[in-house]
Amino acid sequence: MAPITIRLCEVMDMNPVPVLMAITVHANIGGTMTPVGDPPNIIITSNQYILKHGVTFLTFTAHMMVGVIIVVIATNIHLRLKYKNINNLRMHEPKELKELRRNIKVWERAAGKIPPYSKDANIVRETLMKKVRLLRHELKKKMTKGSVPEDLYRSTLEELQKEHPIKNKGLLIKCGVVCAFIISLFFLESIPELRRMSSGWAALLGVMLLLIISDKNDMDAVLSRIEWPTLLFFAAMFTLMEAVERMGLIDWIGHATESIIQSVSEDLRLAVAIIIILWISALTSAFVDSIPVTAMMVKIVVALSEKSTLGLPLQPLVWALAFGPCLGGNGTLVGASANVICAGIAEQHGYRFSFMDYFKLGFPIMLVSVIVTTGYLIMAHVVFAWH
Repeated sequence: MAPITIRLCEVMDMNPVPVLMAITVHANIGGTMTPVGDPPNIIITSNQYILKHGVTFLTFTAHMMVGVIIVVIATNIHLRLKYKNINNLRMHEPKELKELRRNIKVWERAAGKIPPYSKDANIVRETLMKKVRLLRHELKKKMTKGSVPEDLYRSTLEELQKEHPIKNKGLLIKCGVVCAFIISLFFLESIPELRRMSSGWAALLGVMLLLIISDKNDMDAVLSRIEWPTLLFFAAMFTLMEAVERMGLIDWIGHATESIIQSVSEDLRLAVAIIIILWISALTSAFVDSIPVTAMMVKIVVALSEKSTLGLPLQPLVWALAFGPCLGGNGTLVGASANVICAGIAEQHGYRFSFMDYFKLGFPIMLVSVIVTTGYLIMAHVVFAWH
């Protein structure tokens, strides 16, 4: 969605950054609804102990859907109040100058990625830098002369469709068929008699099928589009979390949580457990990526459920854990994989939003979302005992 959003915003002469941040927030919220919608949910539903206690694709979706709908409504109200005046989303700089600045950043980034290890590479690098110098000279001339009337550069949606039609309808149909196939496997997994493969294997099977039927010969081109810096970021994060676990931090958090729950009366234990798991995972995920936080918290949830002295049902704790990291990921730029990926794609197109830019929008939304979710989980599982 990010490249499409950027192009549409450029056509409408809008600043893509607020729109991209809003889309990222909704992606994290929407991904909360299903076991495959967000990486934290995949980690949760891959745990064998949780699977054995009746957490299937259908039960997970049914319990999460109501809360997600409520959170989406609250989030849209917040965004509507924040952006009451659409002029705040307009480009304050003439569109032509904005386009030139963006192109300069894109060409500079392309030149910077070429390693100076050979004569051919140096020639290509110098050619790209010549293009950068020409664009800078043109930008300087435009800023000196003043901007050209905006109407001259405004393009319509009809022109956008003519310039960027669907180039491979056959591949689009194949992708649609494979997506339907994968979703069917996800739902079949909820039927005990047909449960033969995990969600991860279902997705991998779909990818292999698409590679076969799409008949792509140039795998180098496919691999070059992978966000390798993002993957390295997550690899380093998992390494850090493994080190934290071996230091005993997870056991310490588990014992501390257990002590707090045991200190209250039995009637309040479930409510306290839901609140602790939801808020700890949400606030932690806002500043540490939600994936390693979930990997840590799922072990704590299982340990709490196994403690017969606490008498806590597993499923409400699972729903609290699923909501926490996904919604908490909206708090900061590094809170969720979608945030990091969206920021990377935006920078590739010449746009950038900083940690503080995202924090000002995402953190208040995160707090409102978690407060609303707390009320929903208490009503559903403490008052009405839906589980």
